[in-house]
Amino acid sequence: MIPHRPHPLLLLILTGQALMARPAAAQTIAYEEAPHHYWSTPLTDPGTTLDAELQSGKFTLPAGSDPEAMRAVLRQMKIPESSQTLVFSKTSVQKDRITPWNPRALYFNDESYAGWVPGGMMEFATIDPVLGPIFHLLDFHRTDREVPRLDRPQNCLDCHGGNMTNRVPGLMIRSVFPDKEGSVLFQAGTSLIDHTSPINIRWGGWFVTGGHGKVVHRGNAIAQDQEGAITLDTRQTSNLQNLERFFPVKNYPRPTSDIVSLMVLEHQIALTSRLVEASYDVRAAIIRQKALRGELGDPPTEALVGTTKIIADSHAGKILDALLFKDEAELPEGGIRGNLEFQRDFVAGHPAAGDGKSLTEFHLGNRLFRLRCSYLIYSRLWTSLPRPFLDLLYSRLHLILTADQPPAGYQYLNKQERAEILRILKATHPDLPASWKS
Repeated sequence: MIPHRPHPLLLLILTGQALMARPAAAQTIAYEEAPHHYWSTPLTDPGTTLDAELQSGKFTLPAGSDPEAMRAVLRQMKIPESSQTLVFSKTSVQKDRITPWNPRALYFNDESYAGWVPGGMMEFATIDPVLGPIFHLLDFHRTDREVPRLDRPQNCLDCHGGNMTNRVPGLMIRSVFPDKEGSVLFQAGTSLIDHTSPINIRWGGWFVTGGHGKVVHRGNAIAQDQEGAITLDTRQTSNLQNLERFFPVKNYPRPTSDIVSLMVLEHQIALTSRLVEASYDVRAAIIRQKALRGELGDPPTEALVGTTKIIADSHAGKILDALLFKDEAELPEGGIRGNLEFQRDFVAGHPAAGDGKSLTEFHLGNRLFRLRCSYLIYSRLWTSLPRPFLDLLYSRLHLILTADQPPAGYQYLNKQERAEILRILKATHPDLPASWKS
């Protein structure tokens, strides 16, 4: 049993937040206004593409059960079923359906996240290269439409566009303390998870399968509030190979919630969030810079100067730290063991050099990947960043990879690893600056 007693200050903050909450419609939010126009800008995210395919008849949902329809959607979006993870905490728009005996399944690829609860809707967060995550719902059960379609509700941004996402449309992975119904005991606090989070605080409210040695995590466990003290029952919750004792696994494509898939998901969401935040802030700063220079009579420039340079430098540091897995939490002694099907599917979907080497090869010993440079460097979200900012990122990354001694903070990347990352990027990345090719 893991005891957890909430700090009195946290209780005060949570109470204050509840009292001070205002309807989203009454707030003015920057991402809704110029230059972003989140709700009116034309979109190129996979969810919008799927909706267009449904409307045109290019894709039709199969007549049959909800699971069959859900799996057909995953195939159409090229999201592997092997990526399945399961969350049983009530942290979704479908919280009334989610329980430890009816968890929400999540599936993902680089640009799309699809959620489904048996008996409920499909939820999507799909990435537009400029606006970041776009949120959609697909209700299989509506009878007022001849052709199903994806809706884009505004209330998703109540959670995915607030303080936890730094006031831009964003994604997050949380570890919580769930009770026996799946409700979150917020008085115990929650943790936002990324690659730096210790394993022992991860996965509260999630199911986890796979091997992880002697380290005890928070997954598969139910919390209890005993006179203000939160306890988490972690007996017999480690190193599980399937989840049959928790719920009817036949209701899902897989009987598992893979530990490796979970860790990839955590990394991907964290870096995606850094890229989205930078995209919004730097684009707005560049426009302000241009307007201010015009007012002052200064000549126009594409360079990042003044306040814009300060903003860009700050975001570049955060992005490179996440891209290169700085301060990555060490895996348990003996490493982790997960679903080989997911690992094969994941590696197959990404670029590789002529010798077959890629940035997606797993290590799973003391770290997640063999080479610590994220595959999201190939993403549209990366290549669509404002060009002056992207040039700044490439310049700093090239320095890290080529310096005799890596800059402070990146000494964990030895010369051989940096050289191999550089070689693979030169062989596989179409957007590198000309200076990288020399």
